Amino acid sequence: MYLIRVLLPDTPGSLGLLAEAIGAAGGDIRSVDVVEAFLDGTAMDDMVVNLPAGTMADVLISAAHTVEGVEVDSIRPFSGTVDRRGQIEMLADVAGASTHSDAIAALVDKVPQALTSNWAILLQDGNPVARVTASEAAPEDDGSRPSQIGIERARILNPDSDFWVPATWWLLDSSLAAAPLGKSGLVLIVGRVGGPDFLPSEVEHMGHFGTILHRMLRD
Repeated sequence: MYLIRVLLPDTPGSLGLLAEAIGAAGGDIRSVDVVEAFLDGTAMDDMVVNLPAGTMADVLISAAHTVEGVEVDSIRPFSGTVDRRGQIEMLADVAGASTHSDAIAALVDKVPQALTSNWAILLQDGNPVARVTASEAAPEDDGSRPSQIGIERARILNPDSDFWVPATWWLLDSSLAAAPLGKSGLVLIVGRVGGPDFLPSEVEHMGHFGTILHRMLRD
């Protein structure tokens, strides 16, 4: 299974032509998500596509390029789905949890699917910073314990400036983003192994997501 991010004309029929080309190449589209629409009349879409055994991912790139105006931004192996409805399921699990710890566990287990990432880690900011919990595929720490991380808004993390991030989290060219859960001191970190980079609209969405989760956990 592959996650292919494409830039295409934001016009009626463009997505259908792309889907037809991918299908002709043997690809089975499992989900599509419009990540961001731009003022220049283009849109960035994420598509999860399954290919028959032995088929190389290059066929998806070739298929996409047969459609006028389509550009492939990135492609990588992916396990999961790109489906924002997964966020509704996650919120329901959090709201239905019997204890606060159960709610936290439900949150972190569902975040990778809901935010189109490979893993999630929940930190408690403080002195020192503590790792509260993490999803199954999350990388281990490197033993460092920063005194404070100071994530006050949702943003992309940068290996050149966010020195508190353990080196193990950046492995395999991972892209990282973080968002505070309100004023609780909890910080949600999500990672995509091999990218693609988080777009501004995704970071903004993650920020709203953190605000909602903070309110639910607080109540």
